[in-house]
Amino acid sequence: MVVTILVPFLFKLAGAVALWIVGTWLIRMVLKVLRRTFNKSTLDPTLIGFLLNILGALLRVVLAVAILGFFGIQTASFAALLAGAGVAIGAAWSGMLSNFAAGVFLQIFRPVSSGDFVTAGGVTGTVEEIGMFVTSVLAPDNVRHIIPNGKFFGDTIVNYSSHPFRRVELEAQLDSSADVNRAIALLKDALKAVPNQYPGKDPDVELLTFTERGPRLAVRPYTNNDHYWQVYFDTNRVIADTLSQNGFPVPRIPVQLGQSGA
Repeated sequence: MVVTILVPFLFKLAGAVALWIVGTWLIRMVLKVLRRTFNKSTLDPTLIGFLLNILGALLRVVLAVAILGFFGIQTASFAALLAGAGVAIGAAWSGMLSNFAAGVFLQIFRPVSSGDFVTAGGVTGTVEEIGMFVTSVLAPDNVRHIIPNGKFFGDTIVNYSSHPFRRVELEAQLDSSADVNRAIALLKDALKAVPNQYPGKDPDVELLTFTERGPRLAVRPYTNNDHYWQVYFDTNRVIADTLSQNGFPVPRIPVQLGQSGA
C-alpha cells in the first residue's frame, strides 16, 4: 500500500517541481522579451517595470493553479476565490485603477510630453512629470498642480507646444471717428519692432468687428511658445503707444439719453 501510494506521489511531486522550474524559466523569458520590446518604445521606465511586475505575478498565479490541477486538486473554488478577491480589490481601488489606466494611455498615445505647455484638467501650465497615477503641472504663477491622470486624460487637452509657433490674440478698440486704414498701416509698421516674433509669419492686423464705441481691430502676432507673454505684453504696449502718439482719440462710451416721464 505504501509503495502504491508513495511512488505515484513522488512522481507527481517531481513532475510538479519540474513544471514549476520550466514554467518559471518560460515566464522569465517572456518578461525579458517584453522588457526589450517596451524599452524600444516611448513608455516611461517606471511604468514598464510596474506592468512587467503585475504580468509576472499573474503568470505565476496561473502556473501555481496549473500545478495544483496536476496534483488532482480541484482548482475551481480556488479560482473563484481569486476572482472574488480581484473584484473586491478592483472595487476598493477603482479610482486608483482608473488613474493608472489613464496613465498607461498617456504613455502610449503621448498627447503631451514633459515640457509641453498645456491646458488640461482645469489647469494651464507646463507639464513637469507624467506619473503612473498623477501628472504634475507647473502653472505660470510658479504653483505646482498635481492632477489625477483620470481627470487629466478624461478632459479636453489643449497642447500649445504641438507646433513651433502660436498666435497671440489681441484687440485694439478705435473711436468711431478714427481712420481704420491708417490705424492698420501704422500698427503693422510698429509691430515690426516687437522682438521674438516667428520668422516668416507677419502679424495680422485687420478689422474684426464694430461696437458701440467704434471699429475694433484684431492684432495677432505669431511667436514661439517660450516668448508668448513677452510678445503679448510688448504688442499691447505698441498698440497703446502707436494710437496715442498718432492722435487717435480715446474711444468714448456713447451717452444713452433717458426718457423723461410726466
